[in-house]
Amino acid sequence: MPRFRYEDDDDAVVDPPLIRRRRRPARRQPPPPEPDVFVDEPEAGGVSLSTYAEATHGPRPVPDWVVASGNAVDTDRGPIKTGKEADVHLVERHDPASGQMSLLAAKRYRDAEHRLFHRDAGYLEGRRVRKSRETRAMANRTGLGRQLIAQQWAATEFATLGRLWSSGIAVPYPVQLDGTELLLEFIGTPDGTAAPRLAEIAAGRDELEALWVQCVEILQALGAAGYTHGDLSAFNVLVTDGRLVLIDLPQVVDIVINPQGVEFLARDCRNICTWFARHGVSEAEADELLALILAARPGRA
Repeated sequence: MPRFRYEDDDDAVVDPPLIRRRRRPARRQPPPPEPDVFVDEPEAGGVSLSTYAEATHGPRPVPDWVVASGNAVDTDRGPIKTGKEADVHLVERHDPASGQMSLLAAKRYRDAEHRLFHRDAGYLEGRRVRKSRETRAMANRTGLGRQLIAQQWAATEFATLGRLWSSGIAVPYPVQLDGTELLLEFIGTPDGTAAPRLAEIAAGRDELEALWVQCVEILQALGAAGYTHGDLSAFNVLVTDGRLVLIDLPQVVDIVINPQGVEFLARDCRNICTWFARHGVSEAEADELLALILAARPGRA
């Protein structure tokens, strides 16, 4: 270390004065991350309070069987159906005070990272959101866009079911929408046995012909309301006490607004007619059914 000489004392050689370095302020440490909070998905056997009071409700008049009490309890009785886009569970809603009880189908859409809607771009044509930023995000399939699409599927199915049910079309009554969970009228028996799909029934020729007539009437009414199912097959039509009920409508297509609407309608006609014709219903002609529906669609010139 060098020695220093001071002018006021030529003979004095001293050690240099202690030089104190300015201490840098300590860096602020970021706060420790909060532990991740996981929201448990409802499991079979799980019990929770009814969310009806906070949820979006279905159309009026609300059927008498709907349990609207905020003190009601929901019990998950297990899965009815699992799929790529959503799982459906049987839920029992019970009001201990009044004793009122109803069975519901809880359709729970998968989160944006795990949902797999096939060919969803075509279905989304004609659907719009208010903010252009959200429209761009949906078109580019960003993280925000995927989440918005997820919400749209649930909200679209809920709103469509409400309109169709109010028009007298055979669909389950939509009880409530809470996030991406729909609670719907359970189509089945009081013991919780779900009604079979059209593809699962063993029916004679007379019964099949009667079901075909119903199918034509339902699809005509759907077309008159401006819609086609979008993914119609014998697997998303239920049969209960000789009556058809349409289910699985998140991809419903507006045949007036969507540029591909008529193509989706034609495909629906081909799919359902192929099934009925294969089972001996000679009247099931796709071109004739398509012409009937198009003749009644709104905005027809």
